[in-house]
Amino acid sequence: MERVGILFVISGFSGAGKGTILKEVLSQMPDLKFSVSATSRSPRVDEIDGVHYHFISNDMFEKYIESEAFVEYAKTFNYYYGTLKSEIENPIREGRDVIFDINVVGAKSIKEQYPDCITVFVTPPSLSDLRIRLMGRNSETEETLDCRIKEAKKEIIEMQNYDYIIVNDDVKKCANALISIIKSAKYQTKRNIDVIKSLSEEQK
Repeated sequence: MERVGILFVISGFSGAGKGTILKEVLSQMPDLKFSVSATSRSPRVDEIDGVHYHFISNDMFEKYIESEAFVEYAKTFNYYYGTLKSEIENPIREGRDVIFDINVVGAKSIKEQYPDCITVFVTPPSLSDLRIRLMGRNSETEETLDCRIKEAKKEIIEMQNYDYIIVNDDVKKCANALISIIKSAKYQTKRNIDVIKSLSEEQK
């Protein structure tokens, strides 16, 4: 039986450090495919189109919505974010594991459509620590800062629906925890039914 790729969905509060953790994980697991989300917002100074996001216009995003090109999409802080079907379906058919960085709304949609996916929520030790991290970006106004903290408080309710929770108090430690989750998922019984079937056939 050909191996089907596993989907890993990573969520967390804006400013929780997901991007930094994923950068470390991907440097250690080059075969893991990072699913590049699409967004209608403009790139930040250090962001590259096609690497961090597919940056597209608001009008183009809505055309993609009409053509049902997205597995999931949502509007957050007045910008669209979404996952293109091609970012999932092509790699998993080839047996590649795919990892996502998406919000709780998108994660819920992915879980409904791909119930075998593994979900992980990344959180800072506290909301006060989150505020400090957001301020450190030097890209937030007082208004957007308050908005992101309010959004984080709403997302706390969704944390219980995730398979794993990682507290980001040390990037390397958190990256290693995520790598352990990814590696162990390959050995779950439900992903190795063919082994059981093969052994059962030998007994006949």
